[in-house]
Amino acid sequence: MGDGSDFFTTQTLDWRERLAITVEVMRELSRVSDPQAMQQVYSRRMVDLFPTSRRLSLSRRGLEFPYFRITRSSTWNQEIDPWKDPQRLPFLRGGLLAELLYADEPRIIDDLEIEPDDPAAPYLEDQQSLIAIPQYEGGAAINMVIATREEPYAFPPERFPDLVWMSNLFGRATQTALLSKRLQEANEASDHEMRMVAGMQQSLLPAKLPDIATLDLAAHYQTSSQAGGDYYDIISLPKNRWGILIADVSGHGALAAVLMAITHSLTKTYSGPPWPPGLLLSYLNRHLASHYTGVFGSFVTAFYAIYDPDRGTLTYANAGHPPPRLIRCADGSRQALEGKKKRLPLGISDREEYPEDVQVLVPGDQVIFCTDGILDATNDRGQAFGIEGLDKALAHCPVGAQAMVNAVLTELRRFTGNAPAKDDRTLIAAKFVATSSKY
Repeated sequence: MGDGSDFFTTQTLDWRERLAITVEVMRELSRVSDPQAMQQVYSRRMVDLFPTSRRLSLSRRGLEFPYFRITRSSTWNQEIDPWKDPQRLPFLRGGLLAELLYADEPRIIDDLEIEPDDPAAPYLEDQQSLIAIPQYEGGAAINMVIATREEPYAFPPERFPDLVWMSNLFGRATQTALLSKRLQEANEASDHEMRMVAGMQQSLLPAKLPDIATLDLAAHYQTSSQAGGDYYDIISLPKNRWGILIADVSGHGALAAVLMAITHSLTKTYSGPPWPPGLLLSYLNRHLASHYTGVFGSFVTAFYAIYDPDRGTLTYANAGHPPPRLIRCADGSRQALEGKKKRLPLGISDREEYPEDVQVLVPGDQVIFCTDGILDATNDRGQAFGIEGLDKALAHCPVGAQAMVNAVLTELRRFTGNAPAKDDRTLIAAKFVATSSKY
């Protein structure tokens, strides 16, 4: 600011002038968020407000008496960023600076004398007045600011408390900025990793749905974050049959994504009998419960159906998953493929079994499989999309499976006001055309 104002002068500035100076400093500090940039602004401003011969900053973070580091010095030709390059900071032991730092107290020395062999001698040479301003963390002076002048008795003690107060407030501000920056960096790194996980996870899903002459298929997959816990697969089986699997891992984020990948791996390594469908679910359940889900208290809901195009049937088993919705376009009737008895999700009890049920299809039947991210989506009044939303979307029996998916998504967007998904959303639409042969 260069106006000759000196915080340590015994003459009190007019309050308006002091306020203008304070506002100007605060405005400039508010424009930066990087802790190093904040420190540079503050140091430059303080040189104008509190002219001194030399300034030092000390730190004992992670150290024990009598060790400390010099983190900043007005005598250096090149500034070091102590957060980025801590290995470049001078590492010292003992002497006056260690005594001041570990004393945990502010101090004024009016007639400074320094021994030639003191580690502080190169920094305090020819100085006769010193103030030591501790900056507290957890009740201890982890950092300290040292300011000196060449003449004795240069720091009026009546101004010293205000300087200690101001220095500690700024110290807390820079620490907050540092933590905020590190949190942002951690979040960015985490986001990058989750995007990588999401890309790998996407590769586990069917790249293309199979062409089945008697069954039109379409699917939609959307995660609420970069990676999710929904999973689906269309599995080729002997005798021209097809497995339709949809699953949902409890929770969100990385853990759900990992369990989704495990479920995929277990599905692909299943080598038991291809039917009935309950055998695959029992296999998944035993392995998940024995090795994976119990540790984290997680579980997986799943619905597995086997489509037989020759008979025009869906044979299915349910492990705690929302039942698919069957809409019979021939007469407008609707029903849930619930099965005779509800069963536990996968991964809760390794003894759970999953009996099958059979649904005979007729031409025009449409079946919509989904995860609870679809059913539980809410509008601005907190109402859930639910079965009613599915029925409304499919009421006019869209032509083709992709049209079914589009109709549900359109109605869902209208219902939620296009709000971001709070849970993963997966849809599989199946439109039955005709049996391939008669029995």
